[in-house]
Formats: sequence, C-alpha cells, structure tokens
Amino acid sequence: MPTRVLPEKSEVTIIGGGIVGVTIAHELAKRGEEVTVIEKRFIGSGSTFRCGTGIRQQFNDEANVQTMKRSVELWKKYSEEYGFSFEQSGYLFLLYDDDEVETFKRNIAIQNRFGVPTRLITPEEAKEIVPLLDISEVVAASWNPTDGKASPFQSTAAFALHAEEFGAKLVEYTEVKDFIVENGEIKGLKTNRGKIKTGTVINATNAWAKLINAMAGIRAIPIEPYKHQAVITQPIKRGSVKPMVISFKYGHAYLTQTAHGGVIGGVGYELGPTYDLNPTYEFMREVSYYFTKIIPALRELLILRTWAGYYAKTPDSNPAIGKIEELSDYYIAAGFSGHGFMMAPAVAEMVADLITKGKTDLPAWWYDPYRFERGELRGQALQMG
Repeated sequence: MPTRVLPEKSEVTIIGGGIVGVTIAHELAKRGEEVTVIEKRFIGSGSTFRCGTGIRQQFNDEANVQTMKRSVELWKKYSEEYGFSFEQSGYLFLLYDDDEVETFKRNIAIQNRFGVPTRLITPEEAKEIVPLLDISEVVAASWNPTDGKASPFQSTAAFALHAEEFGAKLVEYTEVKDFIVENGEIKGLKTNRGKIKTGTVINATNAWAKLINAMAGIRAIPIEPYKHQAVITQPIKRGSVKPMVISFKYGHAYLTQTAHGGVIGGVGYELGPTYDLNPTYEFMREVSYYFTKIIPALRELLILRTWAGYYAKTPDSNPAIGKIEELSDYYIAAGFSGHGFMMAPAVAEMVADLITKGKTDLPAWWYDPYRFERGELRGQALQMG
C-alpha cells in the first residue's frame, strides 16, 4: 500500500504518481531498480483519475502509431495478467466531408503500414456498430476495432500494487520543494517530509512539469496546463455505445459508455493556461448540444456529474520524453496533451529502456524535449476533446 514515510534514499525517484509515473515505477522495479514515487496528493489524483478512459492507435504520424501499437499490446498483456478491465471496443471517427475522408485515408495508410487494422467504413456500417448514431450527415467513418478503453482507477491501482510487489515505494501526500544539486549532479530532493538521497530523477508531473523543471534550474520546456471538462450521464442500456465515438465537426466531441452504463465524454472546449478546475456553464451548454447532434437520444438523459482535468499541452501536442542535458540523470515524461493515460505502458517501457540501456526501440526521438528549442516542432498530434 502507498505510504507517507519517505525513504532515506532511492536509486531512482519519480516525481508524480499518475499513471505515467506509476507505470514507469512498475517497469523499473520489474527490472530490479530501486525506485520511489513521490506524489503530492494521492496516487492518480492529477489528470489520471479525470481522464476519459480512451486508448487508441488512430494517430496521424508514424511515431505515435508505433508507440500506441506497443501500448495497446501492453494494455492487453497487463490487463490479462493483473485482472483489470481493458476492453477493445474500438474507436469510431465520424467523417462529414470529402476533405476529412482524404485526411483519414492518409492516416489509415500510416496505421495499416504498422499493422494497425483501421479501415474506412460506410455510414451504414457505422450505424450497425452504434445503432443510436445520427448518420444523416456522415459520409464515412474510420474504424479500428482493436482500440479501446480502460478504467483509470482499476488500472492505476493494479500497476501501483504490482510495482510495490516488485519493490517500488509509493509515497503519497509528499511534495517536492527543491533539488539538491552539486556540480551538476543530482544528490537528492527536499520535500515537505524531509530529504531523500537519489541519483536519478524522473519528472512525470505532467501539468506541473514546468514547476518541477524550474526547481531543477533547467531550460524551459513549453508545457502548459489547459482545463478540459467531461461529463457522465445517467445509465442507458449496456452496450448501446460500445466504442469511443469521435466527431470533429461537432465540437471535437468524444463519447463512450462506461461499464456502469453511463455515457462519458467531452468536447474541445479549452481554457488556459490555468490551474483552475471549476466546471463552467459554457462547457455544459456545448457538450449538451454536440452530444445530441451525434446521438439524438442523449437529449433524454440527465447529466449526473461534470468535472475538469488538465491537458498538459506542448506546442505540437506531443509529449516531452527523454534525458535532460543540464543535470546528470534527470529525465522528463510529461506534456502528454490529453494522451498520457493511453500512452503510459509504452512510455514506461521507453523511459526504462533509456535509463537501464541508454537506448530504446520505441521512437523516443520524436518526443525529444529539445525540439522546441531547436524550432523542430512535430506535426500536431491528432487530438480531440
């Protein structure tokens, strides 16, 4: 179980106890590394427990497709081994004009090249998958049945539990206050519960990454917190909306059904940069309008709850992952721009490879933290919500 007792030392210390920090700890501990996670609140309390559950390989560039193909393999493997729910219920992108179809044909070609079985389907086939859809304006859809969703609560708890079984320590309600650095080498961290001696630090704080970087005195890596909101409705018949349904035309909306039957999702209404998490009336108005354009029957449902979380965004909506040059053995895995939950298992493997082997077969180069400084932005990662 997570503790509030800070160990005196740890070979590797991860700042941030969301799904990314926890899966990195799990992967490193499994490889025999001494690792501690420091979380200022409770495990999963940041963006992780506020996410929309989706896990997709349908991206628009080779690197993210490769990363997510591996991530889906790991989601499947660990869900079977650890007993949490990962449902490969698919992602369905609704397309409304010829330009959108051509864009997705290019995306599908990239995905197919790496073995992701996405295909273009007709509006009628889309309605067979989700009978409640309004397809009167839909001209085609992009469908991948191997995409899916998982419970952030179950999965994070499972990874945390097994990380501890491998020897990792998870320390909650402990806030990092400063770095202890001598001659460019990390010697430890100061926290509100005392000091911990450590040699390797991983910044996995996502929306708070720039604050931790500032403590470390490193060059700015542009990661800013933007407020995104979500809702869940009262339950409907289970199986009514099995896949994640996406509509860029209608508010960059995404929606799916939870295991309990409610419809969960959001739209692309964004505020920030900000650390404010108060829900807004404007979002409720937009989500109500756009959801009912996609599935008219939803107008009969009550919204049970609304909440907000962070998209920790970079200028190209791709994360910053890699080793930081200014300090010895300082790494970052943050700025996921809404994709941290789905990417976490592959990112954990990537970061663990970089630390233990100095290299990885996954496309870490794409996420190079110094690309911003060089002016080498990637193409915008496909993003909704």
